[in-house]
Amino acid sequence: MKGYWKAILVLGLCGALLALSHIRRVRWDLTDDRHYSLSEATKTLLKQTDAPIEVTLLLDGDLNAGFTRLKKATEELLEEMSVYSDLRTSKDLAVSKDSLGLRPIVIHEREQNGKTAQTTIYPYALISYKGRGAVVTLLKNTRGLSGEENLNNSIEQLEYAFAEALHRLQQTELPRIAIIEGHGEPDERYVWDLEQTLSQYFYVDRGAIVIPEQGVDVHLLDGYKAIIIANPQTAFSDIERFIIDQYIMRGGTVLWVVNGVRFSNDVLQSDGFTPIIPLDLGITDMLFRYGIRVNPALVQDLQCLTIPVNVSDDPETPNLQPLPWTYAPLLLTSNSSPITRNTGQVMSTFVSPIDAVGGEDGIDKRVLLATSTATRVTATPGEVNLNDLQPDLEAFRYQYVPVAVSLEGTFNSAFAHRMMPDSIVSDEPIRKQSVATRQVVIGSGSIIMNEVERNQVLPMGYDRYNQIQFSNRDFIANVLLWLTDSEGLIQLREKTVALRLLNDKRAHDERARVQTISTISPIAILVLIGGVIWIIRKRKYASKKV
Repeated sequence: MKGYWKAILVLGLCGALLALSHIRRVRWDLTDDRHYSLSEATKTLLKQTDAPIEVTLLLDGDLNAGFTRLKKATEELLEEMSVYSDLRTSKDLAVSKDSLGLRPIVIHEREQNGKTAQTTIYPYALISYKGRGAVVTLLKNTRGLSGEENLNNSIEQLEYAFAEALHRLQQTELPRIAIIEGHGEPDERYVWDLEQTLSQYFYVDRGAIVIPEQGVDVHLLDGYKAIIIANPQTAFSDIERFIIDQYIMRGGTVLWVVNGVRFSNDVLQSDGFTPIIPLDLGITDMLFRYGIRVNPALVQDLQCLTIPVNVSDDPETPNLQPLPWTYAPLLLTSNSSPITRNTGQVMSTFVSPIDAVGGEDGIDKRVLLATSTATRVTATPGEVNLNDLQPDLEAFRYQYVPVAVSLEGTFNSAFAHRMMPDSIVSDEPIRKQSVATRQVVIGSGSIIMNEVERNQVLPMGYDRYNQIQFSNRDFIANVLLWLTDSEGLIQLREKTVALRLLNDKRAHDERARVQTISTISPIAILVLIGGVIWIIRKRKYASKKV
């Protein structure tokens, strides 16, 4: 009878647990990299939804092992996200991919019979919320990395990709940012791609800080989540610097894209050389107070772009050969920041080195872009000459020179011990220290600029001579998203997934042994278990006969 009640109790507990599982799902992530856990920022974002989220996964078909892993990771992420919101997934292959501008990926693989198989896949997901839609790119293809590394990086970035897309769909109004003009900045044609890239996330204004006769409102920039100082060539006035400084003190964020050197591309192309002198923008003291200095120098790097140069002695029969142009370094990105983690090389020309100053000022400073292990620093005044294409290799003795740095913390005002400039309209005292905020300083205006060829705007970071697209777009977009991120979503880019790859050589050499062990081991275990059971039964029944 006791056994009967125990059985009823066990069945009752099982039924209660089953009913509870339909009401509340409980999950434990036992992986060491917390691969199956969502961040608190993503959970908060999902809980804020008040309508169904429709996700269409286009990554389907006959996939190889790597893309099957990416697909499985995407499905597992969507399943985890559905715990915190009404998320519905589908695989509608009837979606018109061409009308959405989705470019397929063509994979060439060799089959066991030696033939080459070609597979076309679409590594995208379509996410829809309240009638608005966005495309999530599942594959992050970084130039220079292996296929396994790119797939692993793509899996690491899945949560951020979906969270960032959902965050954009939830916004009823795009945040505003401003590109400051009035100081000889590049013509709008040469920053067209910058505006188009940022317009996916922000409403972008352009304009100068106008100084009317009746005075300037110190809160002039307060309506903007961030401002961009976009490669100025003439100095800022005292009033302009004060407005920007106090904007930072109130929590404003700034992207400084400034060169430390003045040069002329037009003179370089026409005469073959250009003098380089320090560029005084009147902001050196400001940046110094914030903990950074853009040096009046240029870096040269053996890891650089190549440019076509006529090496023929006969002007009637030109012979163009690609030669390295050390003043156009291919900049390395750092994995220590969410801005540049898993981001490829950034293309640049005429780049000034950056130093962190201030010591223990409590500001978190992280290098975003740096040169390679073979760098030379050219001081000013000096000269850049197109004939200088055979560099002295021994002079390239510097390593990892910083050229872009992020700053986060509380900053001291550059006007803390100065009088308020005339024409400023404000009843408030000068703010001497900021609230917690962020800034990014880049030592080259070329990083945000695009070329124009035959009235056709080329993308940022596109090398038209070698037809290679670098990661300038991703880098700049990530910088602005980091500057304006108040939800902590950009930190999801720091998520890591351990890359556990097979040793191909060892797998090939030990293939026969592993196959033999894998075949014999299960049979041997079964025989062993059977033998143990037979011995136990024999002893048991032999003792009963006695």
